[in-house]
Amino acid sequence: MISVVILGAGNVGTHLFKGFSKAEDISVIQWYNRSLPTIQPYKNVVDITNDLQALKDADIYILAVSDDVIPELSSQLPFEGRLVAHTSGSANIYDLDMKHKRGVLYPLQSFSKTAKMDFANVPICIETIDKKSYPLLKKVALSLGSPTKRINSDQRRVLHLAAVFVNNFTNQLYRVGHEITESEGAEFDLLKPLILETAKKVQELSPYKAQTGPALRNDKKTLKKHLKTLEREQHKAIYELLTKSIQQTHGSKKL
Repeated sequence: MISVVILGAGNVGTHLFKGFSKAEDISVIQWYNRSLPTIQPYKNVVDITNDLQALKDADIYILAVSDDVIPELSSQLPFEGRLVAHTSGSANIYDLDMKHKRGVLYPLQSFSKTAKMDFANVPICIETIDKKSYPLLKKVALSLGSPTKRINSDQRRVLHLAAVFVNNFTNQLYRVGHEITESEGAEFDLLKPLILETAKKVQELSPYKAQTGPALRNDKKTLKKHLKTLEREQHKAIYELLTKSIQQTHGSKKL
């Protein structure tokens, strides 16, 4: 049985706790959070604390906290020589204090506290400095049912950046689409099958081959009509920027 202490109770920390609670070979022996009321509802199922000096001995300490907090928090841990891993996509493994055995357990997925999470669909990227620590981190990831991948800091950094494009930016485009449909009382729900089909298609084709639409075809009449229909300058700027990007990628003529 691998003993784990989780530090942090944000989206990632909460889902990790729930995932580990179902794992047969993982025991979350303690959950730390600076604000104790946040984890108070879990006091009957796990030992909770907001005191770093009260941390229990464990096989691994997982820092599921914001990037800016990682260096300070890891330096404040009242022990050394134990395996400490953060869950960040962009923070460097060397942001962890050198008194620890250092690792990264990066779940490449978008987390929301209220949304259910199936870790079978969450690839976990693993990085360690000490080679002996890798098998333990891999076992922890596999206990969640997640596929694992060993990567280095540079690969993790660009994966996190790419994730911002395919997830955060894409979600903002959904919001823009919602605003556009609302402007004329059209139903955004009618676009949901298209959203699902687009996501499905990229599982089978490269994004390059999956591209369709008026920008790719250089359909000038449609492009101009769309720009004329858009009321907000911000939406027009996004439309023009992405149109230009598609056309430069596929060698089409400019607007």
